[in-house]
Amino acid sequence: MARLNKEDFTIPVEATLDILGGKWKTLILCHLSYGPKRTSELIRLMPKITQKVLTHQLKELIQDDMIIRKSYNEVPPKVTYELSKLGYSIKPILNSMCDWGQMYIDQYLD
Repeated sequence: MARLNKEDFTIPVEATLDILGGKWKTLILCHLSYGPKRTSELIRLMPKITQKVLTHQLKELIQDDMIIRKSYNEVPPKVTYELSKLGYSIKPILNSMCDWGQMYIDQYLD
């Protein structure tokens, strides 16, 4: 069940910004767009994120139906995260953000 309601937004872009809210959710979604990842892989890919913040962001993305948490019946326990169908639908937006970011880095930064 999603944590949001239609009444939470006055214009549609608010919904997009809420889902992508902040730097970590966007980065998590970008990394998961390349395939399922374990928690340890996400921490390695984003060394500045803390375990607590990652866990919180993953929970919100699950509640928003953007990602799926898969548990495997193994010893030791294995858990992976991957994009849901809804999560995959945001890939064009993420790709556009990456393209714009690369242009900005190339043209405006030393």
